[in-house]
Amino acid sequence: MTTSELSTLERALKALPQHYPGPGGVAGVVRDGQVILSHRWGYADLTARRPMTATTRVPICSITKQMTCAVLLDAVGEPAKLDRALDAYLPLLEGKRPTVAHLCHNQSGLRDYWALTVLQGARHDGAFRREDARPLLSSARSTHFEPGTRYSYSNGNFRILADLIEAHTGRSMAELYQRSVFGPADMQTAALTADTSLPPDGIVGYEGNETAGYFEAANNIYWAGDAGVSASLDDMLAWECFIDRTRNDENSLYRRLSVPQTYADGRPAHYGFGLAHEKIGDVAITGHGGALRGFRSRRLYAPAERLSVVVMFNHEADAHAAATALMKVALGHSDAEPATGTWDADGTGSYLDPETGLALVTRPAGKSRVALNFATGAETLAVGPDGSAQSAAVTLRVEGASLHMERPRENLTVHAARISGAAKPDIAGRYHAAELDAHLDIVSTNGVFYGGFDGSLGRGAMHALRPLADDVWLLRCKRSMDAPAPGDWTVVVSRDAEGKVTGLTIGCWLARRIDYSKIG
Repeated sequence: MTTSELSTLERALKALPQHYPGPGGVAGVVRDGQVILSHRWGYADLTARRPMTATTRVPICSITKQMTCAVLLDAVGEPAKLDRALDAYLPLLEGKRPTVAHLCHNQSGLRDYWALTVLQGARHDGAFRREDARPLLSSARSTHFEPGTRYSYSNGNFRILADLIEAHTGRSMAELYQRSVFGPADMQTAALTADTSLPPDGIVGYEGNETAGYFEAANNIYWAGDAGVSASLDDMLAWECFIDRTRNDENSLYRRLSVPQTYADGRPAHYGFGLAHEKIGDVAITGHGGALRGFRSRRLYAPAERLSVVVMFNHEADAHAAATALMKVALGHSDAEPATGTWDADGTGSYLDPETGLALVTRPAGKSRVALNFATGAETLAVGPDGSAQSAAVTLRVEGASLHMERPRENLTVHAARISGAAKPDIAGRYHAAELDAHLDIVSTNGVFYGGFDGSLGRGAMHALRPLADDVWLLRCKRSMDAPAPGDWTVVVSRDAEGKVTGLTIGCWLARRIDYSKIG
């Protein structure tokens, strides 16, 4: 890297606080096994006026997942060694069962347990204890796709991994992270800080933004395996240096973690062992991000370039975008200006995917842009000359009265039929989900509908229900125990031959096709 290129990268690094404003943050770059730049700004705690430093430990959120898989490979060996224990962990599961490898690669089909906490009546600011996890995870009776055939992000996969690893080794995850990851990588202060109500080094996570202001985020969750590790910028840069230092050892942890994976049909998977695989231009990248309420993080590694980027915020700005922007500067990559086209007006509207049971909603989002609501939040796609809309993860095109969607990272192809009509206002009542042993109350308040869940975690808040089409509603959930929230739940009404409501099927991207029967 020339002096000019380094200066350009340094300017980009120091501009992060302006482009991604918030209480505080840290970021750094490793090249050829050496830290070439690091930057910290703002405050770890605004009220106490405690500054953010390179040694302040920050929750790294879901970056923990790759370290959990590293422990698995180092302390246990091949994932299949734990398959029998996984079968015992999921005693009620019917149909094809996932393997431990499926857990590592987010191909298990198990619904995300943080999404399920919403259906179990949890409040967004409630407490989730260590002992709450296994009963919720072990009660699964079905998967929302056949294991090995699709990708779906599931924190529960890695929570189960942690339990299985501890049972197999007889050691705690805190000790195992130290032995397998922190010690070898010289991460001197990194630790498992499982209880987010007790943040390390007095750091505070913040919700809000520049317009509304910032307020302290409430976290009362016990994590293990899926999140829970806290590390300083110095620690995370040490992890990147360790990855580079061991890059030529075929048996090194990171080489084993980053082996490409496939789906059951042989198609390449873009996720494995807690690592996402992507490209910037022609450069292959591995990495992962993380999000807890009040915190965002991202690390990226380009092995061919021996280049790493780490970004961590104690607020909810887009750390993924920040890290990607830094990596592009470091690589000297500029996005080509795409040729643009016009989105077919017939493609704007609401659709229903028969496989996932989820609604797709599209709307124009400016010139040659279309917004898609399907996963946890809106995705903005660019419209090309052929009229199809694309992002790095999604392709959409109109096919007559249906919408064709391809999500290759998830191995998911959707042909969704347009839905229309007015939702009938006769859905008020009480519903029961047998698989969850949980309830939903739907109430009409002078024609405006709300839904509230109750179950093993309590009696949750009411959520707005918005009519989408005939017998299809959206239940809005913008805050939950974990972050980000599940987003919109698709609610599809079932009726008998006489047209009377008999039940509902509810789902979101993280937890699909859960059946409720009307009981009152």
